Amino acid sequence: MAREVEWQIRVLRKRKELDAQIPAEWKLTKASIAALPKNENLVDANIPRYSGLLSEEELDLTESYSATQLLQKLARGEVSSVTVTTAFSKRAAIAQQLTCCLTEHFFGLALDRARYLDDYLQRERRVVGPLHGLPISLKDSFCVQGIQSTIGYVSFLDHPPASSNSALVDLLLDLGAVLYVKTNIPQTMMTGDSENNIYGRTLNPHNTGLTAGGSSGGEGALVAFRGSVLGVGTDVAGSIRIPSLCCGVYGFKPTADRVPFGGQISGAVEGIPGLKPSAGPLAQSLEDIDLFMSTVMNADPWRYDATVLGSPWSVSRTLPPQLTIGILPEDLQFPLHPPVKRTLESAIEILREKGHQIIRLKLERGQDVAYGNRLAFQYFTYGPHIDHIAASGEPPVNSVAMSAHPMFTGPFPVDQGLSPFEKIDALHRARTAYADNWRKTWIENDLDVLLAPGAQSTAVPHDTFGWPPYTLVWNLLDYPACIIPYGKASKGFDPQPMPADNRVQPSYLPEAVDGAPCALQIITPRHQDEQCLLATRMIEKDISSC
Repeated sequence: MAREVEWQIRVLRKRKELDAQIPAEWKLTKASIAALPKNENLVDANIPRYSGLLSEEELDLTESYSATQLLQKLARGEVSSVTVTTAFSKRAAIAQQLTCCLTEHFFGLALDRARYLDDYLQRERRVVGPLHGLPISLKDSFCVQGIQSTIGYVSFLDHPPASSNSALVDLLLDLGAVLYVKTNIPQTMMTGDSENNIYGRTLNPHNTGLTAGGSSGGEGALVAFRGSVLGVGTDVAGSIRIPSLCCGVYGFKPTADRVPFGGQISGAVEGIPGLKPSAGPLAQSLEDIDLFMSTVMNADPWRYDATVLGSPWSVSRTLPPQLTIGILPEDLQFPLHPPVKRTLESAIEILREKGHQIIRLKLERGQDVAYGNRLAFQYFTYGPHIDHIAASGEPPVNSVAMSAHPMFTGPFPVDQGLSPFEKIDALHRARTAYADNWRKTWIENDLDVLLAPGAQSTAVPHDTFGWPPYTLVWNLLDYPACIIPYGKASKGFDPQPMPADNRVQPSYLPEAVDGAPCALQIITPRHQDEQCLLATRMIEKDISSC
């Protein structure tokens, strides 16, 4: 009992410390927060405007411009970085009070940085770099010097603030960015629900009764609320793409090692062969996704991170005006919910009418989504793991305790009785064979791009997201993949509920998810990141014109 009280006291102390960092004049009244209806759509409620905490200029800056447009205004001196940073800091503070989307927030340091950048522009008549003065949010796993990274573990509250920056943090600062907040994640960073015992549960701004996704759920919620115009997450099983589809924003998982990943806090045993995570952007537009990728890739990222490939962003990639689009078949082990199936088929029909060649793929046994997920899961489980939860006496949160996994779909691909070295070799061979089957499918069908659901569901009620089959398979293959919002769930169009097949997959509840964002996922082969975003722009343009 004493140990249980101890971790709760530590959490309470941390929460008070963070709450004190939000200026009193940026806080909503307790009465206004309590008056919000259950499962409120915070986006439609437009609370930043009605709260009176933001000026008309601050509302305009946070609502009317993309990151690309703000950078143009900043470079021309039409608006100061202090003004833009203040606007997004205020809006992020409101988002935190409503959705628990932040971990660390360092508004004072951000404003000091913004003042420096404004002075530099006025004195030198030039910008520090292509991201001059732009506020950018970061997932909690990134290290910022002087700021703590707990990644949702109470035991990590004992860790001192970071003594150095993650590689990407240094790069962004050199490009002129302003860093002002870090965002919430799940305990273990391995579930679709961003909840932990330190910072609480991140709520979805489109419906607070639904998950914001994970593990970059704080980023998804903050960007959806427009408390950030451009954020950075990480993805090893869908952790950028799941929050993006849940929160109705854009998200891109690059090929591993294209964006600097080094110097982050993971809590995992590193160096064991397995799935490599990627760092990538979340934003309100494809234009800003492309902005992030091209700017970072063209800044010699190899100078910051020894693991980065170092290839610059290519603008010479071209695609035919009519694409050959492969359609990932629904895996019957992971049936699509009615809104997901309806919006996917709607997009397919529009693309066909626009002249694109549509090929509905037929996957052979050993190439299907369920098999790929079992293979990926075995990679997650074969190595040593450190229990950072037990170290403090805190309990696992619900989504972690449920331990969702895909093993109901069949056996492990590799014999569990092998020695560690034999298992590493067997997993490598199985993964190579899986990738080669996909290579053959790509070549035999002469595909330009693959179109797929991002998940079997939209955002769902808390702690029910389950296993991420339609994102994880592309981590196994290390394919770049992009999420774009498309349509919404509707109890009118899709009135029939669909029960879960088992405890780790979500039910479809028409009333609960009515109005939730739907999304499409666009995928290309490994290292074809530029082609992925180019095809995504073409697809979005065509489906948006109808």
